[in-house]
This record gives sequence, structure tokens and C-alpha cells, in this order.
Amino acid sequence: MTTADPSSSPATTAPGPSAPVSGGSSGQGGAPVAAAPGPGAPEPVGYRAVFRVGEFRPVFAAHLLSVLGVVIAEISLTVLVYRATGSPLLSALTFALGFLPYALGGTLLAPLADRLPARRVLVGCDLVCAACAAAMAAPGTPVALLLVLRCAMAFVAPLFQGTRSASLADVLGAGDAYVLGRSLLRMVAQSAQLIGFGLGGLLLTVLAPRGAILLTAAGFLGSAVLLRLGTRARPARSAGAGGRPDRSSPLAGLRAVLGHRRLRALTLLSWLPPLFVVVPEALLTPYATGLGASTAGLGLLMCAMPVGAIAGEVWAGSALTARTRSRITAPLAAVSLLPLLAYAVRPGLPLLVGALVLAGLAHAYTLGLDQWYVEAVPEELRGRAMTLLSTGLMTLQGVGMALAGVAAEFLPVHVVVASAAVLGTGVVLLLLAEVRRTDGQEPAGPRRETVPAAK
Repeated sequence: MTTADPSSSPATTAPGPSAPVSGGSSGQGGAPVAAAPGPGAPEPVGYRAVFRVGEFRPVFAAHLLSVLGVVIAEISLTVLVYRATGSPLLSALTFALGFLPYALGGTLLAPLADRLPARRVLVGCDLVCAACAAAMAAPGTPVALLLVLRCAMAFVAPLFQGTRSASLADVLGAGDAYVLGRSLLRMVAQSAQLIGFGLGGLLLTVLAPRGAILLTAAGFLGSAVLLRLGTRARPARSAGAGGRPDRSSPLAGLRAVLGHRRLRALTLLSWLPPLFVVVPEALLTPYATGLGASTAGLGLLMCAMPVGAIAGEVWAGSALTARTRSRITAPLAAVSLLPLLAYAVRPGLPLLVGALVLAGLAHAYTLGLDQWYVEAVPEELRGRAMTLLSTGLMTLQGVGMALAGVAAEFLPVHVVVASAAVLGTGVVLLLLAEVRRTDGQEPAGPRRETVPAAK
């Protein structure tokens, strides 16, 4: 399971917050626990409470359109490049180009997430991607330009994702509804891994690749319209907080986010576990081949962890209170990689499917982590922090897959995955200890309360 960023943008699908809540009393494991809503504040009840916020519904619909559009574009562009060149390398490169510009785009564009109004940034990114997709679909577009356009779409992806994640707190408040809203967007991205590629393949049986890419452009335009007409215009965060010229450059913003001890610990806790989680996913094909598994068996293995992740998020979001989710975050994160130790005994297909589902279920700890993170970030840095968060998440997952492939050149696959589980668990335990030590700290800087706004 590639950990999907909860606000996957028009440029890529991956995978590391109704009522304003959370004061920050301490729970078990040094975790902040959301405070109960004050008098007159609505008590959120599962995911339905999120959909009652009128402004969230167009955000959700726009997210669905953009995610499906990306999946269709990835499949169609791969087929288009292969048919034009006959080169498997160039065909595969179209997928890689969805990840490669992430680090550069996220670092250089992150300041815009706080410097410009969120709605303007989101609509602008959608329009850029729509224009790129339309240019891809134009007859006669050379392969080199197709790859450049794919890079351009990926370049703006982290800005879109970070801005959307930050603006979600403006729409839903920085409390429990924010966590559930991010969870819903994350589940859409995970579901895209399960059904999106099948849908794209089906479309290509009735449409030429360029025709399918035109549908992608239409999806981006639809997303832009929904965001423009369905969300409120709000001022830029940095302007609303008085501005911080010392944080206007990319490197200064990076230092501001990672320079605070607690925020750095939470950022690393969001970034590093997925680096280890993607190891079995990267090596599923060689392991399944070694088992003699059929194509259907390989497909079952690929679906196991995303299905577990979706089930875990639905359970945590609908059956648990915000306080309980916060309390189980640390222990669940601590054991999240342990199911992968099943690789040590070279499991067969049934046991392996069960282990991958369990690893996916443990992904429910991210709901509590989302709450800790949004509480730790000052509002004037929220857009930049969320942009850097998604940038690191996607980049490190790519690094994890590459390292897994290199290790598997020298060691058996089951040894690589089991070792990643052990090493990853040690890293998570160290980060959780650091998070516990920093409980109660907040970044310096003005903070403003956000309230849910329904149209």
C-alpha cells in the first residue's frame, strides 16, 4: 500500500486534520487529547457530521474528480507513450515522473501556500493541470513534450495538496471534524488504487488514450469550478497573521517548520513509517513469483494492505471517539510494522494476505497523528507545513521503494521485508519517545482559532 496523501492533487495519487475542538490536555503516551466541545458547540458524530458542513461537500467532490482524473491520465499516458515509442523504459518513466518533481516543487512552491489565498491557489493548480492534460491530448504532441507536461503537473502537486490540507482546517475547524475530513480524502485516494486502474483500463477499451486524457482535463476543470463556486474566499494565512518576512523564502520556511522540536518529531513520525511500509509493496511481484502465485493471487496481495487501511480508518473514524483515537495513536503506531515480521517465516499466500491486511488496519493511527500535527502548527505556517508534509511523504515513499529494490538485489525478498519491519519499528519507537518528551510544546508565533464555515 502506497500511503496516500489525504489530499491527493490533480498531479498524482500516492503515500504521510465541524467543530473546533482540542485544547490539548495530555493523554496516554504523551499524546494530546482533544478537549470536549464547549457549551453550544456541536458534538461530531462520525463521518456524517463532516458531510453536514456545506463547504466540505464540494471539496470532497472536487477531490474525487481529481483523483480519478489522475489515475486515468497515468494509465492513458503510459499506453500513449508506449504506442508511440515501443519503449518499456519511457512508458515506465511516465509513472516515475509523477514522483520525481515532488521534492523540488514542494520546496520551491511551499511559501505560496500561506502567501496567497487558498482558493486562488487550489483553482490555479487545477487550471494548470487541466491545461497540461489538454495539451497532452492534442494530436501530434511529441513524446518529449508529453513527459515535460507530466513533470509540470507533478511539480504543482505538493502545493495543491498542502494548501488543500491547510484549508480543510478553515472549512471544518482544527478539531475532530478536520481529522475525519482528512480521513475521508485519504480513503478516496486509497480506493483509487483499488478501482481506479481497472476503471482506466475499461475506458481504454472504448476510447483512444488521448480521448481518455481529455476526460482527465474535464475532471480538473470540474474540480476548479467546484472549488471556485463551492468554497469561501479567505485571506492568505500569512497576511492574516501579520506576515513573517523572515519566513518568506523556501529554506526559511523549512527551518521554521523543522526547527521546532515537537513539530519536527511529528513531521518525522508522518514521513518515516511509510518509507518502511512500502517495502513489501515494492517487492510483491518478485515474492509472489517465488511463491508461484497466479496473476489473481498477485492482485489479491496488492489489494490487501489498501483494503486493511480503508477498513481501519472507517472503524477508527466511526466507532471511536476523538479521545480514544488520540490514546491509541502511539501504541498502534508502535506495532504498525510488526505484521510484516510474518515474512521471516516465508509465508504462503493466505498468511501473507492476512499479514498485509493487519498492517493496513494499523494505519488507523494516522487519524490521531493528524490531530496532533494540526494542533502543533501555528496557523500562519499551516499551508507551508502541510505542503512540506506531503512533499516528504511522497518523496520518501519513492526512496523506500528504490532502496527495497536495491536490497533485494543482494538479499532474499523475505529477509528484506522482515528487516525493514524490525528497523522501522525501532525508528517509530524512537520518534514516539521524542513526541512524548515534547508534549505540551507549541511553536512560537500567533495562533488563531478556526471555526467551521458552512455555506
